[in-house]
Amino acid sequence: MTANFLKLIPLQVSATDFNMDSNVSVTDIIIGAVVVAIIIAGLAILNSSSKKGGGVPRKKSSGSGGGGGGGRGGFFSAFTVSRIARNIGLNHEQTRMLDFVFKNDQVAEPEKSINTPALLDRHFKRSYILIKNGKESPNEIQRKLAILFSTRNVLENTVFGGLTSTQQIKDDTVFTINYGRDKININLLSAKGDHLLLEAPKTVLGSQVKIPKGTKLNIMFFTKNNKGFSFETRVLGYATRDGHPALQLAHSNQLRFLSQRRYRRRQATIACTMNLVYVEGSGKKQRLIVDKRRFTGNITDISVGGCSIKMMSPVQVGARFKIEFTQDNQTVAALGQVLRSNRTGMGTVIHVRFLRVSQKSMNIVNSFVYEYGRE
Repeated sequence: MTANFLKLIPLQVSATDFNMDSNVSVTDIIIGAVVVAIIIAGLAILNSSSKKGGGVPRKKSSGSGGGGGGGRGGFFSAFTVSRIARNIGLNHEQTRMLDFVFKNDQVAEPEKSINTPALLDRHFKRSYILIKNGKESPNEIQRKLAILFSTRNVLENTVFGGLTSTQQIKDDTVFTINYGRDKININLLSAKGDHLLLEAPKTVLGSQVKIPKGTKLNIMFFTKNNKGFSFETRVLGYATRDGHPALQLAHSNQLRFLSQRRYRRRQATIACTMNLVYVEGSGKKQRLIVDKRRFTGNITDISVGGCSIKMMSPVQVGARFKIEFTQDNQTVAALGQVLRSNRTGMGTVIHVRFLRVSQKSMNIVNSFVYEYGRE
C-alpha cells in the first residue's frame, strides 16, 4: 500500500504543478496543507497496522505463568528464541517446536522460562496436551510429541542450577546410601531446620536398618534436572514423623558435582514382565528370538534411556530382554540389555539400557517421566 501511495505524491513540486490560482489566500494554503498532512498520517497508520496484524485483529489472551506476551514482548521474543536455539544447538525441527511452545503459552520472557525448570515444564505440558488432543493423524501426533520431548530433553541438559548446601535440596529427592554391602534408596522428607530428615532405611523385606548414631555416610542424589551430587554426612539420630520412624542426618555445605544423566529419570513402582531374547544367525540373516519363559519384576525407576528392575531371579549381565508394562492404560514394549546387577537381600536389582523402543512407547515413557500426563 505504501508503494502505491508514494506514486501519488511527487518528490518535488512547485506551485505551477498544482495549477494554483494566484488569488488563493495564505489561509487556504495552510488549511490545504493540514488536510494533506492528516491524510498522509492516516494512511501511514493504516499501513503500519496491516503490517503488524496482517489486516486481521488479534484475539486478546490472558497470558500464562511465563508472562503473557503479545505486542512488543512477543515480537522481541522471536529473536530471543532464535538466539537461544542457536546457542543450545537445537536443530530446525526443535527450534520450530520451541517457538511453538512459547507462542502457545504467550511467553514474553523466554530466557526466564529457560532457566526455570518448573516454569518450562508448565509451558511444555500445555503444548503436550494441545498436540496430543489434536485432529492430525496418530502417526503425525506421535512424531510431534517425539520432537517436543527431544526439545525438552536438550533444554534439560542445558539448564544449570548450582546447589551449595543440603538445605537447598527439594523434598522427596531420593538419596542413595552405601551402608556396608547394601545400597539403600531413601526418600528425603525435609531439608528444613537444623538437620535432614529421611525415611528410616529398610531392607527389601521391609525390616528397618538401624544405622548407629555418629556413623559417617556418603550420600548420592540426582536433582530433577538430572544433576548428580554427593556429600559427606553423619547420623544424628532417629525421630518420629507422622507415626513413622525417620532418620536424622547432619547438613553439609560441601556438595560435590558428580555427573549429569542423559535423560530425566523418575522413581516408580510399575509391574512388568520380561522375556529373554536370543540372537540367532549372523550378518544379514541375524534375527531375534523371544523365549516363551516369562519373568516378573517391578520397575523402580525409569527414563527413556533405560530402567532399574527389582526381581527375585538372578540375571546375567549382558542378557537381553523384551520388557513390557502398562502405563496410562497403554502397553509399553522395549528391547533392553542388562548393564549391571546388584544383589539386595532376597532379590536382585538389574539396571537395563533400552536398545529398541517404538516412538509411541518413548512418548508414553517421557510423558510419565516429565509428568505431563497428569492433570
